[in-house]
Amino acid sequence: MRLIRGLLLVSFILFLPGVSAAQTLEPCGGDVACKIGDRSYSILMPDNWDGVTPLPVLMHFHAFLRRGRTVIHHPRIGSETKPRGVMLVAPSARNRAWRFWQDNPEDIDFADAVLADVAKRYPVDQSQIYVSGFSFGSAMAWRYACARGDRIAGLMTMSGTIKQDSDCPNPPKQVRHVHGLGDIWMHLPRGPGHNVTTAVALWRKAFRCGKGRLEGVIELAPGLNVTHFVWDNCMPGRSVTLDVHSGGHFIPTGWLGRQLDGLMPQRPG
Repeated sequence: MRLIRGLLLVSFILFLPGVSAAQTLEPCGGDVACKIGDRSYSILMPDNWDGVTPLPVLMHFHAFLRRGRTVIHHPRIGSETKPRGVMLVAPSARNRAWRFWQDNPEDIDFADAVLADVAKRYPVDQSQIYVSGFSFGSAMAWRYACARGDRIAGLMTMSGTIKQDSDCPNPPKQVRHVHGLGDIWMHLPRGPGHNVTTAVALWRKAFRCGKGRLEGVIELAPGLNVTHFVWDNCMPGRSVTLDVHSGGHFIPTGWLGRQLDGLMPQRPG
């Protein structure tokens, strides 16, 4: 009898006005991972959020042997999302390694579940779902974007690709990629004559882009310059950029923030 009364009371509370689904979820965020079955993800909230306005989301796939908690504490990832009003969401791979080699890995479904769980907890601006990744996580981000591109406002990847002849049935609208010439862990794909633009051939083909252009050299940080290529003569609303630097396998300082500034709608004033 007590059990029945208890269940009725819980049901009554859940259906009271003002009691949201988010309040029934186990609290998480920061160093407390959010659970989905036997897997998890981490969240880093932006600065000065009013608690009401729908949030842009950046879902970032971590590197090999890392996890979501590493991402939210990374000085070149979380520090770029917080001041821009973007919620950072960082899924953790099973056994710390993404399975991006297949065309339809289980991790795509897990990433879908992460975004759905986030939307239960917070108001999300579904028109501003961005995806990024570094190293193996970059390759996973490519794979996810090929499957769920219609949901993605922009893809920003660093030091990792999938095969350029991979099937990409549903590409995103905007792609930004950066890679080092000296990367020995995930080599920069090159074509005939060491053509570095081969690194984004998959996207150029998917967007039916014309000939790209070299826009020169941009200084991202003291001592770090990137050669900047642009393809904006593609299908309507589609574009690709490629930044190539002389360094190795790392996330360039300031690169992610620069891409977010270019992709996010400009705020008035």
